[in-house]
Amino acid sequence: MTIDLLKQRPTLCATGPAGSRLALLAILAFAIVLQSVPVSAAVDPAVAKAEADRVTVVEKASSATVAIFAPGGQGGGSGVVISADGYALSNYHVTSACGKAMKCGMSNGELYDAVIVGIDPTGDVALIKLLGRDDFPFAEMADSDQVRVGDGCFTIGNPFLLATDFKPTVAFGVVSGVHRYQYPDGTLLEYADCIQADAAINPGNSGGPMFDAQGRVIGINGRGSFEKRGRVNVGVGYAISINQIKNFLGHLKSGRVVDHATLGARLSSDQNRRPIVDEILDDVDVFRRGLEYGDEIISFAGRPITTVNAFKNVLGIFPKGWRVPLVYRRDDQVHEIYVRLRGVHREAELIARAAGGAKPPEGRPKREPKPGEPKQPKPGQPKPNDPPPDGPEKPPMPLPGGPAKEESPLPEIVKKHFVERPGYINYFFNQLNQDRVWKAFTARGDYSPLAGNWTVQGELLAGGDFQIELSDQASMISLPGGRAMVGMAGDLADSLDPPGSGGLLVTLGLWRRMLAGGPTKFGDVYYLGTAPLVGREGLFDVLMATHNSVESQLYFDPASGQLVAWEMFADTELDPCELFLSDYREVEGRMFPFHVEVRYGDGVYQVLQINKYAFAKPQPAEGS
Repeated sequence: MTIDLLKQRPTLCATGPAGSRLALLAILAFAIVLQSVPVSAAVDPAVAKAEADRVTVVEKASSATVAIFAPGGQGGGSGVVISADGYALSNYHVTSACGKAMKCGMSNGELYDAVIVGIDPTGDVALIKLLGRDDFPFAEMADSDQVRVGDGCFTIGNPFLLATDFKPTVAFGVVSGVHRYQYPDGTLLEYADCIQADAAINPGNSGGPMFDAQGRVIGINGRGSFEKRGRVNVGVGYAISINQIKNFLGHLKSGRVVDHATLGARLSSDQNRRPIVDEILDDVDVFRRGLEYGDEIISFAGRPITTVNAFKNVLGIFPKGWRVPLVYRRDDQVHEIYVRLRGVHREAELIARAAGGAKPPEGRPKREPKPGEPKQPKPGQPKPNDPPPDGPEKPPMPLPGGPAKEESPLPEIVKKHFVERPGYINYFFNQLNQDRVWKAFTARGDYSPLAGNWTVQGELLAGGDFQIELSDQASMISLPGGRAMVGMAGDLADSLDPPGSGGLLVTLGLWRRMLAGGPTKFGDVYYLGTAPLVGREGLFDVLMATHNSVESQLYFDPASGQLVAWEMFADTELDPCELFLSDYREVEGRMFPFHVEVRYGDGVYQVLQINKYAFAKPQPAEGS
């Protein structure tokens, strides 16, 4: 294509005949030059393909993004579907405005009913489930630990409720910061280890996804820095990292109010800015593992720790109860331990706080001390919540949420997926996962006929034989050093025999009770979520089971369905008795472990190599 200026009728600036002739000659000369230089309309194929690929990625990402509304139409926020069966992520401060049910619009123009599944008020995350189909478009979750400053990213959501047709708004930008920490409102709405980006995050984007350039979710948007009068983003927004959410996802599917972790120790900076243990409680696991006042923290959960703020960042991404590695230095000697993390809140306190709904804090929120944490540091030492030198003057605010005016009647499809129960957000999903885990475990055999006495025989790895006898009334073990027995009807918390085992006989008795009777006959059983096991890869399904005031955690391999570990807590301030179960073999049509490692505290009590199981038929009840 060429530009033909001879066909134009320009307005001449010069006046008079001479001026007109000179101007015309100049234009003619310029036109001749332009005619000799063609202007290509073709676009570089690589550029065209990159643009087409970007449009395709955005279309797919948009199809998984949802606009969230309360049933009556009030409120507004965003979310993203993460599985074909309709599970979707959003912010707690978005769903708290909706109650038990909400409406979710998708980019195809369809509106779906959705139900609340679980909430994480501390981390400002909620899990919901869209209903009505099992083939929802969904987004892949990335590894947010691989996100780097300068990476391209984009956000999708419903800012200012513009998506009246449910077609979301897209904004591109770059990742401008990682591992950011944003202060909580008291002990809720804490943004630890979050992603900072300059892609627009405005009111209504809350709960929506932040994607990487490939269209994978790297975070859930929730906070932004705003111009005070207009509530318009000024180029700084924050997303909860998707890896943090992955840690909590199993817990969120439990239908409960889930809690974050605290160490039970406080750090401060010494004169060289090294993170040093400043205070430590004497009833927490980290104290029992040997950490002391004055120790320097080197790494936590595999991440190097160089400042107090860095430690808080990592601590904030873990659920209550997880066990993670901690490395510390004392007197130039390095020690590595695994510590079980305690909760930030007491359970009743957390439920009460969550029931109040999430409200954006105005200005810089006051930080409340966590349970057991000293209210004031030692004189002359920095406060534990002092911001980093390059931190913001005051924290950005969560985007608007708040309690709904009046909760509407539940739609029929939601009623089928909601069960009210004290202590739960939605007990339906807890029961669903209990049944799933137990069905997978019993898929290789029915243990219910084994209600009679059990006899287990074998050899100790340390040498010698053992024999175990288990019944409803008592548990007994014969070892080379003697015989021990406990009754299963009394106060089990006081029965820690054999000495040094942490309660092996009680643990074995409870193991038999669970297998023979199942969760419904055991006591109070619920699905806790997923958690790691020391020395094993991946996360495991965990059932929490309480019988006769004794609490147990049962770990199931999600791939095989097998019970791989049992932890029995005679007291929450004591180490549990731990059984690690492996080498499963078939016995009378059912699977049983033939290798049992018994651990207590920091050591191995015994390793049982089982040779034989024998099961007596249950005795008929009197009068039958």
